[in-house]
Amino acid sequence: MKPLKFLLATSMIAGMSLTSNADAYKATAKLSEEEDGAMAYLINYDTGDKIDSVTVNDQNATFVGNIKEPAVVRLTIDGDRYGQFILEPGELTFDVKTQTVEGGPLNKTFTQFSNQAGELAQKFRSATTNADKEAILGEYNTLIAKYMKENINNPIGYILFIQSAYDMSPAELEATVDATPSLKSYKRVQKLIEANKNKAATQPGNKFADFEIEYDGVKHRLSDVVGKGDYVLVDFWASWCGPCIRQTAVIKDIYNEYKDKGLKVLGVAVWDEPDKTKEAIKSHDLPWECWFNGQNIPTDIYGISGIPCIILFGPDGTIISRDKQDDALKADVAAAMNK
Repeated sequence: MKPLKFLLATSMIAGMSLTSNADAYKATAKLSEEEDGAMAYLINYDTGDKIDSVTVNDQNATFVGNIKEPAVVRLTIDGDRYGQFILEPGELTFDVKTQTVEGGPLNKTFTQFSNQAGELAQKFRSATTNADKEAILGEYNTLIAKYMKENINNPIGYILFIQSAYDMSPAELEATVDATPSLKSYKRVQKLIEANKNKAATQPGNKFADFEIEYDGVKHRLSDVVGKGDYVLVDFWASWCGPCIRQTAVIKDIYNEYKDKGLKVLGVAVWDEPDKTKEAIKSHDLPWECWFNGQNIPTDIYGISGIPCIILFGPDGTIISRDKQDDALKADVAAAMNK
């Protein structure tokens, strides 16, 4: 389990109002004046399908409808992500500013988990010794295992499983899914199984896996750049991803030091809108080439579950480094370039 990564980032929110129909929901998202007049969408987190859409009015986006089975949904406005929650029958309220939820038994249970996880996160931040930190991580792992076991057949168990699955080996992942048939119905779980296999196949020492993406009539293949005699550092990123933006400073240092010594840097935008990517390139003054509209194509092929994912390819296309950041990334690039 990555140290409280999910714990620190987790937020669930929901809002809705009951009618006489037992499957009815009324979900109200509390927003700001800036969103008034914009179109808000509820997107099924698992499938990516649009469930509902409304125009934001008086700082609220109020969704009314019916849902037979509770589902994890993501609120988006103009392509930007505003958070996620469990859409379930009942009256729910999602406060975007505080990222909190009121209403619904599943959201209530998940809020209880989040509060307990938050307390552990605070303890983890305050811990001064490695022993104390390890003990807190043990508490967190016990907590997540408890809630996942108790809720494995509902969206809470699915959410917690997805977060845990990113750190499982392919064998562990498949064994867990085989032991819990309800998980097999989720598309993200099916993709995770395939992604874990692809991630194992694209570790350092293996040759690159090719892919092709297209935007505005222009096609790019990784094989056009990688395996052509140069070292190539490829950054899979998105404009909305804070850690991705933070790593651009690290990549700039690398770029400036080695751009004239046989290193190419390439950005590949994934899970992002091209216009948003262009804005980020301009605002953060990124000097290297970037390909737009990668979406899921590269991430599926390389088994990338989180970004930024930065991969260093050797002159013959062999993967030298993967999933490194900050000083660890600089060290790997320096070791390759200073041979």
